[in-house]
Amino acid sequence: MILTETKSSKTMLMIGCAFGLAAITGAALAQSEPDILLNARLRYEQVDQEGFADRANALTLRTRLGIDSGEIEGFRFLVEAENVLHLVDDFNSSTNGRTGFPVVADPEETELNRLQVSFTGLSDMVAVLGRQRVVLGDARHVGNVGFRQNEQTFDAFRLTWTGQEGGTFNYLYLDRVHRIFGDDHPAGEWDLDAHLFDGDYATRLGTFGGFVYLVDNQDVAALSTATFGARWSGQHVTADNTNLAWLAEYARQSDRGDNPASFDLDLFRAQVSLAANGWSGAIGFESLEGDGVRGFSTPLATLHAYQGWADVFLTTPANGIRDAYVRFGWATAQSPIGESLSAAVIFHDFEAGNGGGDLGSEIDAVVTTRLSAHYALELKAAFYNGPAGGPADRDKVWLAFTVNY
Repeated sequence: MILTETKSSKTMLMIGCAFGLAAITGAALAQSEPDILLNARLRYEQVDQEGFADRANALTLRTRLGIDSGEIEGFRFLVEAENVLHLVDDFNSSTNGRTGFPVVADPEETELNRLQVSFTGLSDMVAVLGRQRVVLGDARHVGNVGFRQNEQTFDAFRLTWTGQEGGTFNYLYLDRVHRIFGDDHPAGEWDLDAHLFDGDYATRLGTFGGFVYLVDNQDVAALSTATFGARWSGQHVTADNTNLAWLAEYARQSDRGDNPASFDLDLFRAQVSLAANGWSGAIGFESLEGDGVRGFSTPLATLHAYQGWADVFLTTPANGIRDAYVRFGWATAQSPIGESLSAAVIFHDFEAGNGGGDLGSEIDAVVTTRLSAHYALELKAAFYNGPAGGPADRDKVWLAFTVNY
C-alpha cells in the first residue's frame, strides 16, 4: 500500500501514540508509581450582547484525567482524556444549534486530549511525539487556548535543545490541530503541514528571540502563511525590589502554499511594566496590519489573551487593528480567603489600522484567590463598547472554581 506524505505523517503519529499508550500502561503496572493528573473547572459564564433578545447563561464542567509515567529508561509516557459537560445550556456552544443566544464556545465533548511519548536520552535535548499541548512564548502565535473549557492540542513532533547556556531552540512539526470547537464542528479540526522554528537567547541586556512559522493549512488555504519575527524581553530589579519589565516584538507575514491571496502584513507590539510592593502597572500597544481584504492572522494562538477578553477581535479586521491598553494590578499573600489574592483592571482603546477609524473600547477586570495549592476561585468580567455600526456591544461575566492535581 502506497501512502501519501500526509497520510504517512499521520500514520507515524498514530503508531507513536499507540506505542505510548501501551508503554504507559505497562509502566504503571510494573512500577505502580505513575502520577495521576486531575484538573476540573466548574464555570458559569453570562453574555449580554447587543442584537440578541436573550442573554447567554452557561454552566459547564470541564474534567481532565490522565496518567504520567515519569521517566523510564529515558522515556516518559502521558495519556489524558477530557470531558466538557453542560449543566445549564442557555447559550450557543457553536454545535448545539441554539443560535438565538450569544456564543459561549464551550461545546459538550469527550475526547482524547493528550497522548504523547517523550525521549530525554539525548544530551541537552527532549523529543516529544504525539497529541500534545503546545505553547510557544506567551502564546501570541501558537498556544493551547487554556481559557476555554475544551483545550486546543496538536498532533505534533517537538524537539527542544538547550545545549547553549542561556539558549533554547524549538523545532515543531504540526500535523493536525484539535481546536476548542470539538469534533462536531466543521472547523473543529484542521489538517496542517507546518514547520515551526522558535528560539531564545538570554543575555545581560534581556532575552532576544526569533521565530519562523511556516504553516500550510490543508483545510483552509486562506490561513496558509509564512511568519518571520523577532522579539526582545527582559526585566531589571532595583535595590528596593522594584521590577521594571519590557517586551517588544515585530513580525512579517506573507501568503504560503495554496493560499489564493498575495499579501505582506506586519505585526508590532510593545509593553513596559512596573511592579513594587504588590502593586503593578503596564502600558502597551499592539498593531496588526490589514490591507483592506484581510488582516494579520494568528489562528493557532491563545487569542482570548489579546485585544480584550470579550473576544470581539478573534479575527483581525480587514483594515487591521491597533490596541492601546493600560493595566493596573494588585496582589497579596495576606488574603482573607485562601492563601493569596490578586486583582487586575485593563483598559483598551481600539482603532483600525488603515485610516484610524474607531473600533470601540473595553474594560476588563479579574479577581483571583488561591484557596490552597490545589484549589482556586476566579471572578472575571469584560465590558466592550463598540462604535456605531458595530462591532456590537457586549458584556461578559465569568465565575470559576478550579481543582488541579
